[in-house]
Amino acid sequence: MSIAVIADIVGSRRLPDRSAAQQAFDHAVARAEHDLPLAQEPLRATAGDEFQARYPGLGAALASLLLVQLALPEGHELRFGIGVGEIREIAGGPDSPKLQDGPAWWAARKAIDTVHARQQRAVPATRTWIVGAPEEDDGMHTMIDLANAYVLARDEIVTRMSPRERRLVYGRALGRTQAALAEEEGITQPAVSQALASAGAASVLLGLEALRGRART
Repeated sequence: MSIAVIADIVGSRRLPDRSAAQQAFDHAVARAEHDLPLAQEPLRATAGDEFQARYPGLGAALASLLLVQLALPEGHELRFGIGVGEIREIAGGPDSPKLQDGPAWWAARKAIDTVHARQQRAVPATRTWIVGAPEEDDGMHTMIDLANAYVLARDEIVTRMSPRERRLVYGRALGRTQAALAEEEGITQPAVSQALASAGAASVLLGLEALRGRART
């Protein structure tokens, strides 16, 4: 079992400077990967407005992608389709790049299509969805159902955060003190504490800690 991720840019056609935006996305992804290196193959731009990544487990993928969400600058958002299943390497010529295929990638494509559909209907805050390949056992599909319930709530919290709140939550996720974050933001420590509380940071951070623990098992 492997985890395949397809990400795409929310509102890519509305970005005023697509090249600058791509650099901003690349920087946020690189920063998150540097601070929490869990990916087998970190998110990399492929074609158009898409990125792809590969993770060793679902906990690692969910932890890493949360940090990416928090690292993105104002006005820049990604959707994530997560597929659980087998990934197959496709042999090509000696000078050909390595190619991958298989149920995990097909599931990831179905997952991101689901995110698009949910955003346009009843749950506009949806940014993440997980789909398991049909071959996965009942235990894995149950885990995926529970994880989807978690990411629906998590995305609702994170998408409501202001840019400052995301920066503060990101800093706390890395273990930085409120005093250090206050100095960086030019505000008081009580203001940092209040911002974190109003943003729902405690739930997000406790969830991240649980995922990081899962990623190490």
